[in-house]
This record gives sequence, C-alpha cells and structure tokens, in this order.
Amino acid sequence: MTRHAIVTGASSGIGAACARALGKLGYSLSLGARRADRLPAVVPGAFCHPLDVTRATSVEQFLAAATAAHGPIDVLVNNAGLARGTEKIAEATGEAWREMIETNVLGLLEVTRRVLPQMIERKQGHVFVIGSVAGHKAYAGGSVYCASKRALQPICEAMRLETLGTGVRVTSIDPGLVETEFSVVRFRGDQERAAKVYADTRPLTADDIADCLVFAVTRPPRVNIDQMLVMPTDQVGPHHIHRGGR
Repeated sequence: MTRHAIVTGASSGIGAACARALGKLGYSLSLGARRADRLPAVVPGAFCHPLDVTRATSVEQFLAAATAAHGPIDVLVNNAGLARGTEKIAEATGEAWREMIETNVLGLLEVTRRVLPQMIERKQGHVFVIGSVAGHKAYAGGSVYCASKRALQPICEAMRLETLGTGVRVTSIDPGLVETEFSVVRFRGDQERAAKVYADTRPLTADDIADCLVFAVTRPPRVNIDQMLVMPTDQVGPHHIHRGGR
C-alpha cells in the first residue's frame, strides 16, 4: 500500500521542496496551504486543499479530505509558519505576535493532535516539525518569533515521551538562513528589503532542508533522528553571518 504524507504550508519554499522530495520517494501526497491556488504546480497529481492552520474548521476539513483521498497518514510535515516584522518589544502592537503564535505554535498543535492518535493506534508514523535556529538563540526584533520556535523544542520532546513504545517517530529540523519567500512574508512584500537578508552570502536552499527530511524518513524504523540543526557554512547562529560574496 502506498504511504501517505501530508505537508502543511506546501505552497512554496521548504514545504514545497519537502513535498517534491516525498513525491520522489513514492509517497501519496496531500498538500495544504492558505495559498491553495499554488499547490497544483508543486507536485502535479498531488491532492491539494486549502488549509489555514489557525482555524480549527479548516484543519478538520483538510485532514478529512486528505484521509478520504489517500487513507491513513504515515508522515506529517508541520511546515506552516511565518515571521512577521521586526518589532522590538517596547514598540510592538501585539498583532504580529498573535499571528506568529497562532500559526507557529497553536496551528502546529491543532494539526498534530488530530493526526497523532491514528499513528499511535497503527503503531507507526513520523511527525516532522520545521523549526529554526531562532528557537535556539534569540535576537533583537525577533522576540516572539524566536519564542514561537523555541516552544517547538519542548513540544517535540514531550511528543517523543508521550509516544515512546508506539513506534511513532518525531523529528525536528531547525534551519539557519534559507533563501525562500520567508523574508518577503516577514517584510510584507518588500522585495528589496528581503533581498538584503541574503545579500553577499551563501544561504541554504529549500532543497537542502528537504534532503534532511529524506535522510530522517528513510532511516530504518529502529532509528529516530530527534533533532537536526542545519546551518549554512557562512552562518554561525542568528548573529554571525559571513558576507563575502556568493
């Protein structure tokens, strides 16, 4: 029977790259994103459905439709997430904070809590969480984004403990600088400002992160890759980036 993989936030960047990589491994794919119009071009033939992880009804409709299309879920890639702005705490309005927490933390939990029981019952499954180096070290202007990604670490640790003995695997992949639409979203469409984030350095690509997922998902069932912190050669933490030309 063909294995079934779900990818959230699959319309671009890391999510799209993970979807393509899983498709090459032979998985049946269910792809969800708010920008659902982009999904059919990611992996032609994949099941595509609108998904807003911050809305419980949207999550329920997506998972019901995906399961109807491809059956039980073997792999869940929790990729949906975002950073919004660079407000310092004393200057913030709180709107962006709520958006990041609702998407990055609560959204991930809303999807995972609905998928995990069937994995436990079937005694198999693999949950992936796409985190960030920002979850390991904070920086000015990124307080709540960093906090939302830091929160994923104890969530993954607890999930491993709660599923111990069930055969379910849990893997967190925490990238450093990856050149995707991440910064365009963060700066609300300001392409020029976003480009400066990656200027004169060699960032990771979305495919680099998909390669990490492929490594983890193809290990024997006895092997769980708990966490992967993946950095460009030109970066050591959020604060230290070598900019010496590509």
